[in-house]
Amino acid sequence: MNRPARWWRGRSLRTRLTVISATAIAVSVFVAFQVASELMDRELRDTVENQLRADSRVLATDARRAGPAEVQLPPYPGSGRLVRVVLPDGSTRTPAGQPALPPVSERAEGVARGSAADLMESVGGDEGYLVYTLRAGDGAVQVAHAADDSPVNRFGFGMLLIGLFCVAGGGLVGRAVARTGLAPIDRLTAAAVRVADTRDLDAGIPDEGGGEIRRLIRSINDMLSALRDSRLAQRLLAEDAAHELKTPLTSLRLNVELLIRLDRRGTLDSALPAASRTRLLTDLGAQVAELSTLAAELTDLARGDVSDENTELLDLADVVGAAAARARSRVPDVEVALDVTSVWVSGRPAALQRAVLNLIDNAGKWSPADQPVQVRLRAEGASAVLEVDDAGPGIDAADVPRVFDRFYRADSARALPGSGLGLSIVQRVVDAHGGRAAVARSARGGALLRVDLPATAPPGP
Repeated sequence: MNRPARWWRGRSLRTRLTVISATAIAVSVFVAFQVASELMDRELRDTVENQLRADSRVLATDARRAGPAEVQLPPYPGSGRLVRVVLPDGSTRTPAGQPALPPVSERAEGVARGSAADLMESVGGDEGYLVYTLRAGDGAVQVAHAADDSPVNRFGFGMLLIGLFCVAGGGLVGRAVARTGLAPIDRLTAAAVRVADTRDLDAGIPDEGGGEIRRLIRSINDMLSALRDSRLAQRLLAEDAAHELKTPLTSLRLNVELLIRLDRRGTLDSALPAASRTRLLTDLGAQVAELSTLAAELTDLARGDVSDENTELLDLADVVGAAAARARSRVPDVEVALDVTSVWVSGRPAALQRAVLNLIDNAGKWSPADQPVQVRLRAEGASAVLEVDDAGPGIDAADVPRVFDRFYRADSARALPGSGLGLSIVQRVVDAHGGRAAVARSARGGALLRVDLPATAPPGP
């Protein structure tokens, strides 16, 4: 990157606007000067040419009447136009005291010989003359005007002064406009810095200005609101997790401490018979398993989304079958009855399988040993409908609105294993797939959990 580009990138937005304003005014003044100078030069030249033609006609009239060789030429007054008479032999006559003019050009000699009626030409280079030659009798007369650029130069100097003043004024105006226009940005920056320094996400930014500034402020306020919600969710998750982990950890710690004390005293075998020891170890294993499940569910929930997995076209019947197989292997005592048909959806297979597994696990806690958990999958309109029901006591009407809340457990479920996170994970997965989860009472008197997902056409052969 070259040096001017680096310099420009290093300038503030206010400085850039000032430079752009001053540059725009300078370019405008330069263009205006060029156009005005050209128009002024043309106007002055037309005026001089018209005057030369008028003077030459007067002198030509006198020359025709008296003859080019005899016409009277008054002495040069010291300023003004210059005149000259061109004779047929190519010689010239000039008034007494008049400065010498450049030699007669060949084209002017042609006018004197009668080959042309008149001629307007510039002779003598940059410091020359504008000469008009007109046929008169058997010769010609010439009227000349010394080239004078002083009016244009004076005009250019004036335009230069005006241009410098305009550029300076434009820079000041651009600076003021930039300061005024960027004032909301400055306040926005100050508010953002204050939020970053104080970590106070409740301090919103006042809605002011219009157009892009207002949209920017609203976007930042929406971002702050989202950050507040995220921080609140994190705090609630941490508090709930600490609360849920406390009970199994306390029980696990007490049991382990009991074993350690008995072992140190050497009374482990006498104080704990084989049956009691087996029961205690079984409790320890269950508590460790409960902690592992809770940790896995907390990890899934803390991720906040399921977007890490790629979306693909899949048969939901395969996902339900895989989840049912996992549920049977985890809890062999629970029977799962499947009634599924092929329904294709666009989704994330691992997340959907975890959601179905949580639904089956939840139903398995309540279903009596002689009653299977029924899992049904069918297409209904443009939706894939998954239903999981059990023959348990069902869900109280007061608990229905909070069934999918994280860590929520009904009073009747306090004695059962679980963390209260399974159905909240189901809700999150269903929401991520654009579906809807609901709870009702099944025909067998238990709970009926229903999930509706957008169905899609199956892939081609």
